[in-house]
Amino acid sequence: MTLKLCLAQLNFFVGDLDGNVRKIVDAAQQAYDKGARLLLTPELSLCGYAAEDLFLRPAFIQACDDALSSLASQLAGLKGMAVVVGHPTGSDTRTRSVSTQSRYNAASVLRDGAVVARYAKRQLPNYQVFDERRYFSPGDGVCVFEAGEGADSVLVGLLICEDAWFEEPARLAKEEGAQMLAVINASPFHIGKGYEREAVMAKRVQATGLPLVYAHLVGGQDEVVFEGHSFALNVDATLAGRASSFKEELFVLNVVHGAAGLALKGSIEPVRSPEADLWDALVLGVRDYIGKNGFPGALLGLSGGIDSALVLAVAVDALGASKVRTVMMPSPYTADISWLDAREMAERMGVRYDEISIVPEFEAFKASLAKDFAGLALDTTEENIQARIRGTLLMALSNKFGSIVLTTGNKSEMATGYCTLYGDMAGGFAVIKDLAKTQVFKLARWRNANNPYDTCANPIPERIITRPPSAELRPDQTDQDSLPPYEILDAILERYMENDQSIESLIADGFAREDVEKVTRLIKINEYKRRQSPVGIRVTHRSFGKDWRYPITNRFRA
Repeated sequence: MTLKLCLAQLNFFVGDLDGNVRKIVDAAQQAYDKGARLLLTPELSLCGYAAEDLFLRPAFIQACDDALSSLASQLAGLKGMAVVVGHPTGSDTRTRSVSTQSRYNAASVLRDGAVVARYAKRQLPNYQVFDERRYFSPGDGVCVFEAGEGADSVLVGLLICEDAWFEEPARLAKEEGAQMLAVINASPFHIGKGYEREAVMAKRVQATGLPLVYAHLVGGQDEVVFEGHSFALNVDATLAGRASSFKEELFVLNVVHGAAGLALKGSIEPVRSPEADLWDALVLGVRDYIGKNGFPGALLGLSGGIDSALVLAVAVDALGASKVRTVMMPSPYTADISWLDAREMAERMGVRYDEISIVPEFEAFKASLAKDFAGLALDTTEENIQARIRGTLLMALSNKFGSIVLTTGNKSEMATGYCTLYGDMAGGFAVIKDLAKTQVFKLARWRNANNPYDTCANPIPERIITRPPSAELRPDQTDQDSLPPYEILDAILERYMENDQSIESLIADGFAREDVEKVTRLIKINEYKRRQSPVGIRVTHRSFGKDWRYPITNRFRA
């Protein structure tokens, strides 16, 4: 007595209702042909996750309702198969002063052309990147439905994402007769999150005594990435199956009836390193942002430094060399080794490489400002002019040829303002915006030792990794002229920005007061810059994006 079920770990497109319906129908047909009689799609799969303020538009909700009806009709021929699909439903009534909301993050069970059961998410997260209470009301019901027929049938308790992190929804499902828990999810990636989910779901299994399957979304959506990593746990909380990470997959599991209850059986993807997850998250984020938004390719300034080198390697793995163009824009302060290293890396990766000197433009700017700047020493003003010339040239190429500019600034720079508005911050997508500088170096070495997309072995010249980082905007400049060593800076950043540790507790932990006060002051005064930076890929539990909502005008320091 065995029921086959399929976790549809798929990459959906926000707002493409017809395309998403086709994808679900195709997945259901493939799963049916393999003998599966239950298909689980991710949270809000019908409309894509997250649709944000589209949820507030009545026309969008109506279109989702229509798409659900169409999907049910198209699945009618798969006799006896249950398909769980996530979707929004409901409405709200708004006036200038009052809003009455009855809109839900829901999941419907479709069978034989009809909706046979429906569940509304009970727990609505409102932390980190989540803002679900803005869009949805909490549900209060329980959904237990039958999958399969006869002796193979199983009573399945349906939960949506956050519900499974709390005890009550799963307990209520068991009390209603569930023999197994099915959780559909859209939970954004950050380092280590996949294995954290497995651990939390193991606690849910232990609390209920029920096996559990976890169907998860895959794909990039603006700043967030979903890594797949769907899985299943047996009643003893041991791993029964694990799908691939960062790939679409129809993951089939067997649910076997036995004397001791239900047993789940599936293949198990090996445990991955944090660096492998990080790399795939960046690659998928770039590929989906550029592909889903219809850009023909990517363009970046290649300086001969570690940050642009890493972004280039990510871009080529994501798009292929033919869709990536690099531009070296030397100034009077560009070292010869920067030219050589940039050329070498571009050659290794097989991308187009051009050199456009910014010396004529720099001299023209200085001449135009000579009268106003007479008698004043050179300072960051002239440094920023060089960065802004480069930004203007890249954006001009982007406008002319349509490719999106990938910025190359990292999290350490974004935190401290070691970047130039309308200069190196100019562009459309910030690939390593959430990677600290120390992580940049670590990931560069990992990529040189691994070639996961078979594009280029050892792509980053060793000298780029080992030479002291420099913006090369004045003679003999290094980053540490302005910043503490990156090991110290990044440690302070992690504790203060990501984990909300106070200034005094950092000092008590052994950090020098001078370093702590300098870094935290820089974080505070550069909020206005970060608000104007491009969207970038989130890979930590707290990024400079939706996770970080601090006022620009602010006197609090602690």
